[in-house]
Amino acid sequence: MSLPKSIRLEFVTPERPLAAEEVDEVVLPGEDGDFGVLPGHAPLLAALRIGMMWYRKGTERHYAFLNGGFAEVLPERVSVLAQIAERAEDIDEARAEAAKRRAEERLAKAAAINEADYEAARLSAMRAIARLQISRHSRRRG
Repeated sequence: MSLPKSIRLEFVTPERPLAAEEVDEVVLPGEDGDFGVLPGHAPLLAALRIGMMWYRKGTERHYAFLNGGFAEVLPERVSVLAQIAERAEDIDEARAEAAKRRAEERLAKAAAINEADYEAARLSAMRAIARLQISRHSRRRG
């Protein structure tokens, strides 16, 4: 049995599909670390964390923000299911910067907030920082 030449990427959120195309490579932010997928990859089901995913078609890379989710990997297909995701070109840097500042202000008052509020502020900061990094990384590459 020969290996497939490409892999079908299906990348969706509840609101809309973000990608449905043949690609050469996908890299995802797994809960246990980033992992890459090439055509012919062994079957895998993985939980995803907040972070950057990218996929490649030829020499062109496409970047996206993920706020967790799941990936199903099969030898000829990768399905990425994310509650919240944004392509790099759709990230509003000013909005992400403002969210980062708000989260940092809440974290600075850590002694005055309960554990649940602290965790919510920490996750907000992580999301904002990831969005900023993805947007800036994508612009440098493009």
